[in-house]
Parts: sequence; C-alpha cells; structure tokens
Amino acid sequence: MNLRTKLFAGAFVLGLAALCFNHSPVVNSQTTFTEGFEAGGKTSYAAATVQLTSGQWYLDDALTGNLSTDRKTGSYSARIRNVGAVQMNFNTASAGTVSVQHAVFGTDGGSSWALYKSTNNGGSWTQVGTSVTTSSTSLVNVSFTVNSSVAVRFKVVKLSGGTNRLNIDNISITGYASPTPTPTPVLSSSVHLTMGNPTNATADVNQPANYLMEKPQYALSYHRDNGRANWVSWHLDSTWMGSAPRQDDFRADTTLPAGWYRVTGTDYSGSGFDRGHYCPSADRTSTVADNSATFLMTNMMPQAPDNNQGPWADLESYARTLVNAGNELYIIMGGAGQGGTGSNGGVTMTIANGHVQVPAQTWKVMLVQPQGTNDVTRVTTSTRVIAVVMPNAQGIRTNMWEQYRVSVDEVEQLTGYDFFSNVPTSIQAVIESVVDNQ
Repeated sequence: MNLRTKLFAGAFVLGLAALCFNHSPVVNSQTTFTEGFEAGGKTSYAAATVQLTSGQWYLDDALTGNLSTDRKTGSYSARIRNVGAVQMNFNTASAGTVSVQHAVFGTDGGSSWALYKSTNNGGSWTQVGTSVTTSSTSLVNVSFTVNSSVAVRFKVVKLSGGTNRLNIDNISITGYASPTPTPTPVLSSSVHLTMGNPTNATADVNQPANYLMEKPQYALSYHRDNGRANWVSWHLDSTWMGSAPRQDDFRADTTLPAGWYRVTGTDYSGSGFDRGHYCPSADRTSTVADNSATFLMTNMMPQAPDNNQGPWADLESYARTLVNAGNELYIIMGGAGQGGTGSNGGVTMTIANGHVQVPAQTWKVMLVQPQGTNDVTRVTTSTRVIAVVMPNAQGIRTNMWEQYRVSVDEVEQLTGYDFFSNVPTSIQAVIESVVDNQ
C-alpha cells in the first residue's frame, strides 16, 4: 500500500556482450543490465567465483542450475540453499532499480531472502528494502528502489528455509537518473479512475513511460517504448453490458502522440501470442462503439494463448457473474517483468520487431461492491478485493484462476503501483493485505 511509482524510463532488458572487466569494473550508467545466469559454469554448491555474461559473480552455497525442476526463463538460473548467496564481484556506475525473479526449486518448501548493496567494493553491505518470502512454484518478479548515484554492487542472500532451495533469475539493474518532480495529480472526472490513478499518470508527452489516456470506455497509462499499457483501469456494472456483437476490428490507436510508434492490428501475427485484451470485449457490449474501443491496440498485450484463453478468460467471466449478481467492479490489469512463453516455444522478450514488450506475468486487481453511489465512501474494511498474478506462459490452460490469487499488497510489491489510492489509507491497509478466498 502507498508504494511510490518505480522508475519507468529506459529499456527493460539489454544484453551485455564483449565486456572487459578490470579489478573494479563499471557498467555504463545509461545501460540497463540483466544477469540471467545463462553462461552456467557452476555445478556444485561449494563457494566459488564464476564468470557470467555481466561479469564475475561469487556463488556461496549456490550453483547455476539447469534441471527441469529449476525455475528459469532460459536454460539456467541460480539455485541457492541454506543461507547461501549470489554476489556481484563488480560495480555498476549507479543503480535506479533492481528487479529479481524468484521461485522455489522443485517441490521444496518456501524460504526468505533479501537484497543487499555495497558502495565500497564489497567492504560492507546494507539491506535494500524488506525481506522477501518465496513460496511460488513459478518465477515472480520483485523490484527494489535503490536510487544510488554512486558505484554500487549487489548480492542476494537466502535468509531462511534451511535446505529448501531457492531459484533466482534475471537480476536486472537500471541506471540511476536524477528524479523528476512528481506532477501534482490532476483530479479526473473519469469513472474509471474513481478509486485512484495507480501511477499518477498524466497526459504529458514528456512522460512517455507513464502517459495517461482517458477514453469513455477505460483509462490507461501507456508506455511508449514498451508498446503497451502499464495498466488499464475500468469500471464495470450492468450499464456497460448489453447485446452489441464483438467487433474484432483490431487497429492502431491514432490518438497516440505524433511521432510515437502505433502498434498495428497485424503486429502480433506469427508471434505465438494472442492479442490479449486488458479491458475485455465482453465487458463492453452496451453499444457497438463501446465494443469497438476495446480493439484498439493500446488495449492489447501479448498474452500466451493458454493464459489468455484459460484461467484469464475464466476470471473475466467470473467478474461478469459478479455484475449479474448486482455488484459493480473497479478493475485494473497489467503485465509485469519481461519474457513470456507463447505457442512458438522458448522465452520471447519482444515482438513486432522490438516495438512491443512481452510481459513475464499478467496481473489484475478488482474491487467488488454492491451497485450504488458515492463508491469511494462505501468502501469498508470488509469490501471484497480480488487480486491475481499469473505466468504469461503455456501449460496453464486448464488451471483454475483461483490458484493464482494473491494480496493487492503483493501486486503493489511486484509493480511498484499504488492501487485504490483514493480510499482512506486505514481501509487500504486492511483490504490490500488479505488474499481473497470466497
């Protein structure tokens, strides 16, 4: 709750090749660097230094695992046991944010871990943020705000869980940039932002990573360089649902600022990913115009077919059954991380010649309340809130959506967004901390 918007600017994943390191090498501060442990090279838990793509790392009670039971996006990930660690033996010139993907190994139980930083070449270490508990059997992304303008290195340390093993993958570090003042939020008349604007997005072309677009049917924060929305927010009650047919008129959004790439209706062709709706077509059937608006490509993300057509579709349908039962919903959806697995196999980072980023997970939060008026003031500590995080991958088509339920706090930790910010903080503290079980 009340998390601040994380740094959006910059590319998410860039390969680092042909780097030559001296005693204390420094990565260019303008480069986002990601270590996916794909070089492998360490097959035992004994403490040792290993040369990876980004540089030398010290792995203690840890190895680079490539078993089928290692959770990973490529061929390898780090596997840590006991109170082991994976540690950079080099500095980056600065760091804005650090993102880490984590999951339990095989059928092992959960454990906790923490991120540490050192600004004196590893002489001393301080913890970044709070400790993280890992219990998921699929990789989940967590981001830490560092904002270090000086050279810094990092390590991941397993804190608990004994012999339970932990997989760590895709440690991504963005360069530090002097923060720009957060714009004063502009009160919006959009019904779709009644509960809040999760990133304080504004309709300012100078904010291309958090550009607000308000349409009659939904509101969204668009990321120009990712070619998709950070999030889409919409209100759903019985007035939005009728008998208008599905239009299937996928098309570029011509309301994007001049000079920005406009994703086309055919850009996903052959990619192995569905043109997955943020705001579903079936949520906007009152008029043909409303339904047609859901087929703008600013309302699409690359979704693995088994995600989109399986548990995700079931969750969308369930939301509409809640409406038919007399409720109204405030829904926000987005993607997190980078690298999904579509029907073509393998992990895909981008499609459409690099114009569209593929997320690693899809997430959604929904606030449910009986149909009424003055909706914000009607939210109480007993208001139902549903949140899910699903892997953007094949193989989950027959899974139940309910198995992916998490708390809103967990989605905020994953994304850095602040959901339901117009609700009093004392109420947020309660409703965002629970995992729905109805």
